[in-house]
Amino acid sequence: MEALWKQASRLKEQVSRQGVFKPFGAAYGNSENAFTDESEVNLHQRLEKLYLSTRAAKHFQRDIVRGVEGYIVTGSKQVDIGNKLSDDSQKYGTGSTCTSGNTLSKAAMYYGKARSLMEKERGNMLRAFGTQVAEPLRAMVMGAPLEDARHLAQRYDRMRQEAEAQAVEVSRRQNRVRESAPNGDVITKLEAAEYKLEELKSSMVGLGKEAVAAMAAVEAQQQRLTLQRLIAMLLISLALKVEAERAYHQRVLEILDHLEQEMVSERQNIEAPPTPSAENYMAQPPPSYDEVNGMFASSSVDDSVTSVDFFLGEALDSFKAESESELNLSAGDIVIVRKISTNGWAEGECKGKAGWFPHGYIERRERVLASKVPHIF
Repeated sequence: MEALWKQASRLKEQVSRQGVFKPFGAAYGNSENAFTDESEVNLHQRLEKLYLSTRAAKHFQRDIVRGVEGYIVTGSKQVDIGNKLSDDSQKYGTGSTCTSGNTLSKAAMYYGKARSLMEKERGNMLRAFGTQVAEPLRAMVMGAPLEDARHLAQRYDRMRQEAEAQAVEVSRRQNRVRESAPNGDVITKLEAAEYKLEELKSSMVGLGKEAVAAMAAVEAQQQRLTLQRLIAMLLISLALKVEAERAYHQRVLEILDHLEQEMVSERQNIEAPPTPSAENYMAQPPPSYDEVNGMFASSSVDDSVTSVDFFLGEALDSFKAESESELNLSAGDIVIVRKISTNGWAEGECKGKAGWFPHGYIERRERVLASKVPHIF
C-alpha cells in the first residue's frame, strides 16, 4: 500500500507540474494576440525553475527527516541494549561472590559505569537530532509559506489558461471582422474582447510576479534552513557522539590496563609463596644454641633440627628479632642458611651475625649479585 501511495503521489505531482507549467503561447497558434512579450516569457520560465527547485528541496528535506527519524528509532534500541549491558555488568560487579579475587568484579563495575556514560551521551545526541534537525525540517516541509507560494502559482496558472482562452476568442473575432462587411456590433464585441484580454494579461503579470517573489523567498529559506540543519547534525555528531565514543574507548583502555595489572598481580600472588608472618612462628619458639669454639651446637638438638648443606637465600620480607637467638632480616638480605627446623625455623648468618629466623621469610637462590656478597659476612 505504501508503494502504491508513493507512486500515486509522484504521478499527481507530475500531472500538477505539467498543468501549471505549459510553455507560453502553446494554445495560441498563429494568433497575433499571442503572448510574445519577452518579460512575460522570462517570468514564466523563472516561476517554473522556482517550482522545480522548491519541490526538489522539499523532497530532500523530507528524506532527511525520514532518515533522522529512522536513525533515532534504531539508535534508541541500541541505547536500550547498551543500558541493559551496563546494568548487568554493574550488578555482577556489586553482587559477585567469587572467592579467588575481585579483579573481574572491579572490571565489570568500571565497564558498566563507562558504558552507562556513553549511552547517556548517545541518548542526548538522539534527542538533539530530533529537536534540532528533524522538527525544524518537518515544520518547513508542512509549513504555510511553501503552500501559500504554491497556491499563488496555481492561481497564476488558472488566470493564464483564462487568458489563453480569451486570446483565442479575440483571434476568432478578428477573423470575422476581416471576412465580413464592416459591422458596428461585431467591432464593438472585438474591442470588448481585446480589452478583457489586456486586463487578464495585466493581472496575470502582477500575479506572476507575486508568485515568483513568494517562491523565491521559500527557496532561499529552504536552502538556508536545510544547510543549517545539516551543519547542526554534523556538529552534534562531532560534539556528542564522537567525543562520547572517544572518552568511552579511552575509559575501556584504562579498564583493560588496570585489569591486566591486577591479573598479573593476582597471578604473582598465587605463584609466589605466601608472605610470612612472625605471628605464625610465635607459638613455637626457635631452638636455642650456644657458640662453642666458633661452632654452633644446639643445647636442645634433637630430630627436629636438621643440618643441611649450606645454601644462599634471599629475604622476601623484613623480620624483627624478639630474642638474642633470633636474626634480624631486611627485605633483600642475602643469608647463608645452615640449619632448618621442622617447626618452620631456619638458622643462618647475615651481615656477620647468626641466629634463627622463620624459614618462610627466605627464598633459595642459586646465584646472587656480586655486589651483595660483602654484606653476607
